Amino acid sequence: MYEIKTPSGITYSPPEGRCWGNLEAVFKKSLSENKIWFGKNGDSRPRQKNYLSEASGVKSWSWWSNKEAGHNQEAKKEINVLFGADNAFDTPKPERLMQRVLHIASNEGDLILDSFLGSASTVAVAHKMNRRYIGIELGEHAKTHCQPRLQKVVDGEQGGISKAVNWQGGGGFRFCKLGSTVFDEFGVLNHDIKFPTLAAHVWYIETRLPLTINKECKKKRSPLIGIHNETAYYLLYNGILGDKRPNGGNVLTGKILECLPVFEGKKVIYGETTRLGEARLKQENITFKQIPYDVKAL
Repeated sequence: MYEIKTPSGITYSPPEGRCWGNLEAVFKKSLSENKIWFGKNGDSRPRQKNYLSEASGVKSWSWWSNKEAGHNQEAKKEINVLFGADNAFDTPKPERLMQRVLHIASNEGDLILDSFLGSASTVAVAHKMNRRYIGIELGEHAKTHCQPRLQKVVDGEQGGISKAVNWQGGGGFRFCKLGSTVFDEFGVLNHDIKFPTLAAHVWYIETRLPLTINKECKKKRSPLIGIHNETAYYLLYNGILGDKRPNGGNVLTGKILECLPVFEGKKVIYGETTRLGEARLKQENITFKQIPYDVKAL
């Protein structure tokens, strides 16, 4: 219990039956930092100044009414409009609920991860709210619901929160399938993987880009994975040149080099080993990388 004297000379005590909100030492510190306000004329009861720059934020309520965040029936209607009643998802979430969650927990451009994608409500809302996202789903509805729903969002569908955020469509997404395991639990290259899988992995660790192989390239069965930034990448693996013997075609020799698609610039060649010396490799502008030792995990 202590008295406080205003700049105008008026002395105040705490309200009857109460005490000041701070200890006297804390009050004096705030007063010295100009964080106490005594009113326009300096004669009012003291009040603490709170600055926005020092605020830690306001906690959201832990209970949201269905008027604000939607409900199960609303979510069902959204899904029925997208896919029809005969192809609905059992447990969808309303887009307004996910909008509230993402508004509180993220900003535009943030990355949203949903490891149980379900009907893709979260990433659909994230797309409309200009968030980046990664969605993971093991069920078949990854194809039947998630991919088609996101395509509808890109095309500008007007369900859910679209009108509230003035969504007009745009953007894009990449739909990927989980491939074969490249490395075992000990980090050792899996010898059972096929050429396309290892080629895609090598291409990504070299370029940080996904590998797209069209049907024509698959028919040709070429060891040339692709060309990026004036560098050609080759993979000698899995009998890609037609020789099915254990090491057939997987070892870089002079003869094998003659069989490779011609490229005049820098070449990076993956294989089990090479019979070419350093001088020949330098002459041919080749960087040789040995399988499995130079195949790195991500």
